[in-house]
Amino acid sequence: MGRVPLQAGSDELTKLEGIFTPLLVPLDERGRIDEAELRRFVDWLIKRGVHGLYPNGSTGEFTRFTAEERRRIVQVVAEQARGRVPILAGAAEANVQETLAACEAYAGMGARAVAIVAPFYYKLNAESVYAYFAEIARNSPIDLTLYNIPMFASPIDVPTIRRLASEFGRVIGIKDSSGDLAFMMRMIAQVRPLRPDFCFLTGWEAVLVPMMMVGCDGGTHASSNAVPEVTRRMYELCRAGNYAEAMTWQYRILELFDAMLYPFEFPDGFRAAAELRGFRFGRSRQPQTAAQRTDREALSTVLQCILADFALVNPPAAGCAPRTGQIQADKLEQIVQQVMRELKKRGVV
Repeated sequence: MGRVPLQAGSDELTKLEGIFTPLLVPLDERGRIDEAELRRFVDWLIKRGVHGLYPNGSTGEFTRFTAEERRRIVQVVAEQARGRVPILAGAAEANVQETLAACEAYAGMGARAVAIVAPFYYKLNAESVYAYFAEIARNSPIDLTLYNIPMFASPIDVPTIRRLASEFGRVIGIKDSSGDLAFMMRMIAQVRPLRPDFCFLTGWEAVLVPMMMVGCDGGTHASSNAVPEVTRRMYELCRAGNYAEAMTWQYRILELFDAMLYPFEFPDGFRAAAELRGFRFGRSRQPQTAAQRTDREALSTVLQCILADFALVNPPAAGCAPRTGQIQADKLEQIVQQVMRELKKRGVV
């Protein structure tokens, strides 16, 4: 089927490109949204060159906020951004009616587009996934991007993506968090000839440079909460065709990404790294045991050592132990080094 015309005005809007930060949400000591700190964080990210902001994504722990709180987060971000960068607002609600209500709200707040995850909880077949997005696309007052995150929601396959892109001008792109390079290539091959305006964003910064080498337009990267300068640099190098240097940065950020992702309960490692840049994020709403909080302190030291290698923060006062690239081993080595320093101070060793 051929492509239907875009809705009025859609073809005049800028294509989504570059690094969009899926915003972490600062919380105060009572677990409420710290709006003042969120505004400060938005300004900081924009000054450091992110191309767009993505509130209410997975990194923003959207499932841990009420619908009213999700609306307020987007409103605060939009007010503070003041049109300096586009906003891709997460509108992942549990059903069509609530999703469309979110679309209407975010359109009124000035968001450029919304990101909508495939139906979650129930695993649906491809025809049902198509029907879900088609219903939203027919009725949404704002452009939308598909959000493919198969680890948490029904997967969106390539034929469905092509079908939606062909039939609905409101569907302007996709954010894919599978990290599957071949899947991205298949999407681009099937959709771009039909929709040159369609944007392809990766949500997996461990492969940002390879994704851009095959034609990706950028990404929504949790790491940009902590190192927006680095993710933007990688993007710019790719745009300039300097893939050799870009891959050097890719390998460097891979260690940081793994250290933020795997040892922590997501997205706590990204919160810890962003705190090292001078922000107060507070505790996640996900309860943690005392053992988890202690472990977080040790892992934060490893993160600080990695960030110090990027010359973005000072190394910890106790110094940095040699790193192996194995996060748990590095954490233990860092603890041993700190214990030995303390024992030396006390004259025990």
